[in-house]
Amino acid sequence: MTVVRDTPARPSEPDADVAADVREIVDEVRRGDGLAVIERLDGIALDSPAELRVGAGELEAALDGLDADVRAGLELAAENVGALVQAQLREPVEATLAQGQQIRVDELPLARAGVYAPGGRAAYPSTVVMCAVTARAAGVGQIVVCTPPGPGGRAHEVVLAACALCGVDEVYRVGGAQAVAAMAYGLGPLEPVDVIAGPGNAYVTEAKRQVSGDVGIDGLAGPSELVVVASEGADADLVALDLLAQAEHGPDGLLAVTAPDAGFLDAVTAAFERGGTDATLYTVEMPPADGLALSERLAPEHLELVGAEAEALAGEVRRAGCLFVGNQAATAFGDYVAGSNHVLPTGGAARFQSALSASTFRRRMARVTFPGDSAAKLAPAGAAIARAEGFPVHAESMERRA
Repeated sequence: MTVVRDTPARPSEPDADVAADVREIVDEVRRGDGLAVIERLDGIALDSPAELRVGAGELEAALDGLDADVRAGLELAAENVGALVQAQLREPVEATLAQGQQIRVDELPLARAGVYAPGGRAAYPSTVVMCAVTARAAGVGQIVVCTPPGPGGRAHEVVLAACALCGVDEVYRVGGAQAVAAMAYGLGPLEPVDVIAGPGNAYVTEAKRQVSGDVGIDGLAGPSELVVVASEGADADLVALDLLAQAEHGPDGLLAVTAPDAGFLDAVTAAFERGGTDATLYTVEMPPADGLALSERLAPEHLELVGAEAEALAGEVRRAGCLFVGNQAATAFGDYVAGSNHVLPTGGAARFQSALSASTFRRRMARVTFPGDSAAKLAPAGAAIARAEGFPVHAESMERRA
């Protein structure tokens, strides 16, 4: 563990060789050699591509064998995530503009969504809930989950149980970049999807980057991040516990706490050190307003405002994946059961990107009609612009309607 009393900095980018390795994997899957890639990288022997799919019986058996407390937790998480997504859905917008043309904008669900549920350092049934429940509540017709196989070629039982609980339509035991490529381009029984969601390691993230454009993606997830802006009234032990919780995702994330009181920072540091993590913690002595300004520059995945003076700044936050306010608002609640989504922008992407939500799985489409003489009213203006751009046929197309 390292504690740095200085301004935090993000870890360096992944090794450049990752991109080349992923390109080779993606190209092999696109060429139709995906089965060989999976056997090589996932370590399972397959007689046919059909064996990639997890059967309905295996899913139901996993759900039946799930610990009752875990099942109750996943059910509560699914209920809360789904309720928030339902609140996000928007009715069509209709407008009649000055020349009489009528435009209706609908939100339409995607037909088919893919979810990557990691299985490296740990299995993530919570990711299945966050992604699959959001997609289903957004109206997606078919939901596919890919998750790495474990010993004996079986995927993690709790992940499979979560898939059954959330009504996932298809589950495949394949992980890594090859899973992303298979969802993008198809492999055996796995037909291509319209969008791929869910976090993963550097190879999964790079694969999403490379297939983006051929398929939609939710974003490029990096190491976990938490910035805490604290002031008087903050609980040092709870702040340290929240930082240690995010450190469980790995040692390469961004963990930082700011406070105006050096004694408070020392207390957080001592509690953090007792956690025995190998992650780096940045501590910065500064008032809450400066702490928020630092956070706004970093645009972290998670931001906590703790203590009365810090909490009063909540309305000024513009750049964070998710904001947690107050001593009781542990970031871990957002990871599991609060109802907010844990698939969040990292690496500063909170400057322009949102959390996974209904909009990840829906697209807007305008429907335009021209009743009465509205086309004739618009044609002269449109034609003038078209000819200025060198497109006379565009101009004529509009003028004919006049």
